[in-house]
Amino acid sequence: MYSLGIDVGTSSVKVSLLDIETGICVASATNPKVEAPIKAACKGWAEQDPDSWWTYLCDGVREIAAEHPVNEVKSIGITYQMHGLVCVDKECRPVRDAIIWCDSRAIETGAKALEEIGYDRCMSHLLNSPGNFTASKLAWVRQNEPELYSKIYKFMLPGDYMAYKFSGEVTTTETGLSEGILWDFAEGCRADFLADHYGIEKEKFATVVPSIGVQCRTDAATQALLGIPEGTPICYRAGDQPNNAFSLNVLNPGEIAATGGTSGVVYGVTDVPKADPQSRVNTFLHVNNTAKDPRLGVLLCINGTGIMNSWMHRNVSRDLSYPEMNALAATAPAGSDGLSIIPFGNGAERVLGNRAMGSRIAGLDLVRHSTAHMLRAAQEGIAFSFMYGIEIMQNLGLDLRVIRAGKANMFLSPVFRTTLATLSGSSIELLNTDGSLGAARGGALGAGYYACAKDAFADLTVEETVTPEASWKAPLEDAYALWKAELEKAL
Repeated sequence: MYSLGIDVGTSSVKVSLLDIETGICVASATNPKVEAPIKAACKGWAEQDPDSWWTYLCDGVREIAAEHPVNEVKSIGITYQMHGLVCVDKECRPVRDAIIWCDSRAIETGAKALEEIGYDRCMSHLLNSPGNFTASKLAWVRQNEPELYSKIYKFMLPGDYMAYKFSGEVTTTETGLSEGILWDFAEGCRADFLADHYGIEKEKFATVVPSIGVQCRTDAATQALLGIPEGTPICYRAGDQPNNAFSLNVLNPGEIAATGGTSGVVYGVTDVPKADPQSRVNTFLHVNNTAKDPRLGVLLCINGTGIMNSWMHRNVSRDLSYPEMNALAATAPAGSDGLSIIPFGNGAERVLGNRAMGSRIAGLDLVRHSTAHMLRAAQEGIAFSFMYGIEIMQNLGLDLRVIRAGKANMFLSPVFRTTLATLSGSSIELLNTDGSLGAARGGALGAGYYACAKDAFADLTVEETVTPEASWKAPLEDAYALWKAELEKAL
């Protein structure tokens, strides 16, 4: 008895088959085998053919079906790239390519809406500016492509479109509405006031279904095409960052999910709907949100994490492997003897107001400091940027209790992870899971094969727990204070 997890990413679509009883991934497949293309007809644009996602998904299911009985799939879960826009006509065919998350064309549209609607109303009801989210992308289409807009029957997020391809039903979730800046947190309902401002007709919205629970069922066409039985329930849907948190069993206030790839992400769960006055974070309904037990996901993106470490690898220690770099960094003392590195060399995202401030090295002593100090200062600087983001969340009401992350990328570095644990005063639990497996668990949970979330994650093991290092606390606090002082100078 299996649950199928689908992860619709920007560069690929991953499909995983989870044995529901054992919690073991029995097979997975990723397509295409090279990075999926992104179309950019103009500067700042980013589009993909939504039907290409379905093609990649079908290729993956067929690869798995060659060795495993997909006719035993009992549930399906879907995760997807957030904030995208898919527009379909009355036959549910795309009227244009999808405008994906990293497309920036609607920034001015959102900024104008913020001014016209009013800062106070947006912050109190949307907890953010209308920004460059899905609603603003659709408004851009209405303003700039009126002929195409007139053909739109429904608009969807990428995951909604995949659910449609499985089922023939056009649905979305309250979580999805919040991802598109179309949820009114003050009123607890769809943000029709924003849709009205943008001139988006109510009939263009998809039917709302639960984030976890039976949303729709596969149709006869899916059975004929892929061998998955007609009537198989699709029971879970979430954007990639809420799903990453779900995959790591981050469901309750005070829990944080963190990733440290090329860029870093901190996603914390709270029950306090509070806007950041500087709009440095995004707030969404979390996948397990209910009116009785509110669960909000606060998302902060930090550029300059893994890319800072890879720059050090290429330019400072090119003869060392990453494990050797980590070992050498650990030979320098905590605080790096006053050497401080600010790692925002590829931009700073909203955490610093989207300023292009560059990376900075401060306090370099040409006599005392070595390669080991440079490597440690870079990894500490990355940890400091995470802590800076966590402090923003704490000011919004997050009561930090535990950080969970996949055992990968920056979290393979003992210096980085122990620095973060020590400064935050929190343990870090490292787990071996991914988005597609999280979606598969969500699908099985929503279908009732797990009685509760605790059962869904019963077989998810913590591979390692990182705890604060008392002897590092004082030097790291001093180093972090210096780092923040240098950051303020740069700003």
